Amino acid sequence: MTEGADPAFVTLTVRAGLVVVAALCVLCAYRAIAGPTVPDRVVAIDAIVTNVVAIAVLFALLTGRSLFVTGALVLAIIGFITTVSVAKFVTEGEVIE
Repeated sequence: MTEGADPAFVTLTVRAGLVVVAALCVLCAYRAIAGPTVPDRVVAIDAIVTNVVAIAVLFALLTGRSLFVTGALVLAIIGFITTVSVAKFVTEGEVIE
């Protein structure tokens, strides 16, 4: 077996992943806009943040720039804190006691 995959195959796979994740972002945006309840919208926005993190990582793989991975990590942390805060606000009515 060879050491690495074919670069053309990796590039094609990363581009296909970008298209799929972008399509998922559009579907999640629909749920965030038309969601019947607030928790539905919160989950949709959390999914959008997760998809944007995936897009950043895939773009880093495509371009070879590690700065996008750092940005993705920061965005993931902010998304997690935001989701926990909104979930606490929805369930308890306040974020900080």
